Amino acid sequence: MDSVGNHNQDRNHGRSIVPITQTMDGMGCLKMKELKGNGAGLKLSRRLSALAEWVPQGARFADIGTDHALLPVYLAQQGQISYAVAGDVHAGPVEAAKRQVSEAGLEEVVSVRLGDGMSVLSPGEVDTVTIAGMGGSLMARILDQAGDRLNGVRTLVLSPHVAEDAVRRWLVKHHFVLDREMLLEEDGIIYTLMRAVRSSDPSEAKESHARLYDEKTLAPAIAKISSALMYDMGPLLLRHPTEQFLRKWEEEIAKRERVILQLKHATAPEAAEKAREWEEDVREIREVLSCLPVEKRSSN
Repeated sequence: MDSVGNHNQDRNHGRSIVPITQTMDGMGCLKMKELKGNGAGLKLSRRLSALAEWVPQGARFADIGTDHALLPVYLAQQGQISYAVAGDVHAGPVEAAKRQVSEAGLEEVVSVRLGDGMSVLSPGEVDTVTIAGMGGSLMARILDQAGDRLNGVRTLVLSPHVAEDAVRRWLVKHHFVLDREMLLEEDGIIYTLMRAVRSSDPSEAKESHARLYDEKTLAPAIAKISSALMYDMGPLLLRHPTEQFLRKWEEEIAKRERVILQLKHATAPEAAEKAREWEEDVREIREVLSCLPVEKRSSN
């Protein structure tokens, strides 16, 4: 990091960075010209591009588990964020991220930090956080351990690759209301993407979640669905099922059936009961999929 970055670290315990608006000339043009000359042609994967579209304009942004800092660098080059923190728990990705930021000429805009989860942030430093590329249970743990570092955070843009229900439950508990959910297929893998916005009024958040997870709002398409399965499948995805949604859950059924087969061959006394629970789970998933409107089964 250059002398400006080191100065910022000393000033606020390694947490502050210079907003992009402070790096422009008097006409507000210098930094954008510099960005165009320093790798502004950065291309993102389809998944990261979709996540980028959900980041609010002018956001004070943090990318947790940033790897090579592709997302914050891209967003800064597009003028979509005012500044960014790129955090990762591993030294290798942090060094790669620093090189990426340096090559883009963005050391004054993107601060790369080594640390676990959201420990790289100060309370109130950012208003938008992205976490992607990890399981939902770990993602929920990172959010749980954030504490007051979530102060000021209004928007969460998330992409858990398993255990999405753990993330949705965390959002409900902490008054973040889902306003976007989508499935995106890339390189043969179907990814879940979601965005949630914090409600300033807990009672309003409670009402929003009651509507969001109310099975009656899915009628007449789905006569009955358990709360647990709605958290698994996603309330907004259920309202607008796509080809990817159907294929994802057909694959989930296949996985569960393999587990059931293994349980039926197991000798442990609890295996038979566990197999029956999984069979009930599969039955409910099949019933829900069979009720989805035929006209919504095409890919979009």
